[in-house]
Amino acid sequence: MALLNVRALSKKTLIINDLICERELDFMFMTETWLDSNGASSLIEAAPDCYNFFHSVREGRKGGWLSKCLQNVFNCRIVSFDSFQSFEYLAIILKGQESVLLLTVYRPPKHSPSFLPEFSELLSICVTQYDQILLIGDFNFHIDDVSDRKAWDFIQLVETFNFNQYVTNPTHNRGHSLDLVMSRNLCLDINEILDVAVSDHYCVFFTVSIYLNKRVRNNNLTKKRYIKASTANDFINILNNTPILYEDLDVNEMVDIFNSKIRSVLDLVAPEREKRISLTKKTPWKTEQLQQLKRKCRKAERVYRKTKLHVHYDILKNCIEEYNKGMRTQRQLHFSKIIDENSNNPKFLFSIIDRLLNPTTTKYWLLEASPSKCESFAQFFNDKIYNIRSNLMSLKPEALIIFKPQSVMQDFRKISLTELHKIITQLSSATCTLDPIPTSFFKQILESVIQNVLEIINCSLDTGTVPDALKVAVVKPLLKKHNLDSSVFNNFRPISNLPFLSKILEKVVFAQVNEFLKNNDVFDKFQSGFRSGHSTETALVRIVNDLRVNSDRRQVSVLLLLDLSAAFDTVDLDILIDRLENWVGLSGTVLQWFKSYLKGRKFFVSLAEHRSNDYNINYGVPQGSVLGPLLFSLYMLPLGHIIKKHGVSYHSYADDTQLYISVEQNDTRALDRLTSCLTNIINWMNRNFLKLNEEKTEILIIGNTTEKSIVLGQLGNLAPQVKDEIRNLGVILDSSLTFKPHIGNVTRTAFYHLRNITRVRPFLKQMDAEKLIHAFVFSRLDYCNALFTGLPKSATDRLQLVQNAAARVLTRAKKERTHHTCSSFTALAASAI
Repeated sequence: MALLNVRALSKKTLIINDLICERELDFMFMTETWLDSNGASSLIEAAPDCYNFFHSVREGRKGGWLSKCLQNVFNCRIVSFDSFQSFEYLAIILKGQESVLLLTVYRPPKHSPSFLPEFSELLSICVTQYDQILLIGDFNFHIDDVSDRKAWDFIQLVETFNFNQYVTNPTHNRGHSLDLVMSRNLCLDINEILDVAVSDHYCVFFTVSIYLNKRVRNNNLTKKRYIKASTANDFINILNNTPILYEDLDVNEMVDIFNSKIRSVLDLVAPEREKRISLTKKTPWKTEQLQQLKRKCRKAERVYRKTKLHVHYDILKNCIEEYNKGMRTQRQLHFSKIIDENSNNPKFLFSIIDRLLNPTTTKYWLLEASPSKCESFAQFFNDKIYNIRSNLMSLKPEALIIFKPQSVMQDFRKISLTELHKIITQLSSATCTLDPIPTSFFKQILESVIQNVLEIINCSLDTGTVPDALKVAVVKPLLKKHNLDSSVFNNFRPISNLPFLSKILEKVVFAQVNEFLKNNDVFDKFQSGFRSGHSTETALVRIVNDLRVNSDRRQVSVLLLLDLSAAFDTVDLDILIDRLENWVGLSGTVLQWFKSYLKGRKFFVSLAEHRSNDYNINYGVPQGSVLGPLLFSLYMLPLGHIIKKHGVSYHSYADDTQLYISVEQNDTRALDRLTSCLTNIINWMNRNFLKLNEEKTEILIIGNTTEKSIVLGQLGNLAPQVKDEIRNLGVILDSSLTFKPHIGNVTRTAFYHLRNITRVRPFLKQMDAEKLIHAFVFSRLDYCNALFTGLPKSATDRLQLVQNAAARVLTRAKKERTHHTCSSFTALAASAI
């Protein structure tokens, strides 16, 4: 293990990476990394490939920040106690025969009287929960100075909690011991305190005896198919000699035979082989030239440690800087070569940049992949939905309303080979573990199997039956944020995946049903989402325009955003089928197909090579499906009729519903209508098994300060939900509709991505850099930019600064040589007031 105050990690990442590898450290604890919440790219660069990292952020203050880098064969998770003002800390738990708490602390140099009381509070929490504790960090106490009263009080405190302090030599180049290593009920030895010429602090190397089991990954052996250029031809030749035949078979049998046949043929031409996954990776850019520079550094280090002369220390620092520069140059050349070789593969380029700039979100090694873990996740995901619904089941069910649609859709139209080919080629090549062959390979051999697929699709449409094999979903738990506690199931999001054949069938059905819905004007006029020409931008433009019109009339507006909990998962299937029949107008074979599609579905959780048992899906629209979002929109059709009765304006986008109303002076009737409308909405949602999260429901009042305060006083129980700013479909709205908070947020995010792209710009050709800038920067500037029309030029100037900076990154030009103006914002400037 090692402890080091790095004092700004961003320019020392490769040196730290090399230090970890050279010393074969299990853990590297760093203080004063000076990285904010967007500093993951530096940590990725500092952590070797077989290492993971944890990171804490000092919100709102400069300096500080803590990071831990550790081999990912250890079973670790981050934990949090109370928050403290006088110091920062980062705590992780090592699981083994006994749980061990690793607590890293940084106390700023400026003394705070509250430090000792706060730190004693933290220790009192820790020692009551954990027997074995490693306490390390930069405490900024001169414990070597016996006359330092504050340092003496600190040592007395830690000894009170039965901690032993092991550092006895200076850890700073001014001769003081600031970086401390302490433990409770652990055997610890200080190996070496060494000036590694990274900062003004020395690195403390130490060993701790901990009875922990290094995690042996179950997935270090995996199965892989080696598909070559000739594999497709071999597959087609075998399949032509033994074609797939369907004789008097139902659609379930057809799918089973099809999957079995193409899987068996692929096993012949590209059998699965076991491949061992190496837990360590070689650094590909470590050339012989770099090895020579490293040997030069070691020689300079030996001379300095022998003489302790300042001149030899300067020589050591120069050697390290030269070595660091050489590593950076070789790394750039390495990635430049990779990008150049794959210049025509945008997907690969994005994956490279993502790997360089973003941490891996899903760390399956943290999940202890096993059948029991899969079962626990499956039970948790299943119970979560059941618990939400069970709280609503005590209510009287809604009487099913027969809406009597004007037109009826009874039968599907058979599709042609040309239509099917177009649909398949346009679908994503993502592969599900239930697919008999990889999707990308399926598209290569499409011509040899497309007739069989066509027969399956048309048989399903004719009989109104969805094959059982296409109603099974694979669910993979995805950690919502990489630094969340992986032992808490609620920190995971279930990601559902369906077989590729299922997506083809759903796409065919979607096209025909959507055409019927548009031709018969079934959609709610104010329902956006998953419809052509009805995006988040069109929805927000409509809402903001209405709010601005109300402001021009000197009326106050009240905007209310409704938040639903797991809305797609709690949909009642019987009510949904009733909507399809009596509100949409589906009947006959079409209605039967949707009944078959919705009922009898299953899911299982998969981690690595393990899986849970199958669980029935009794509620909700299918997640990860093509039809799911459309079905939810149809499920919500009655909501618009309820809102209209109260004379309240509204707009919906998927499960996001927004109510807004104008209020004239001294007129409480409008707010009464809004309150009554909200009550009816809550009742309707409860009876339709949709849970409104009232705590997350937000209100924005648009108007001048005096009028807003009057309306606020009239909102009664809704007043606590009033905010100065709200995030609506990805746009931050403020009470004056100036969009200053939103523009500020866009600017910060865009500059963060520009900074990251700048770090990899030397690897990129002009065309590749342009793609990245459009994807990461201009996509944010362009999002809902119609809302900026009419804003003062002073408001949009910051967006222009982003574009100018992007142009400099793209062209690698100096500021005075940049004359780049985006056409969309040129037009915007012309209309600015």
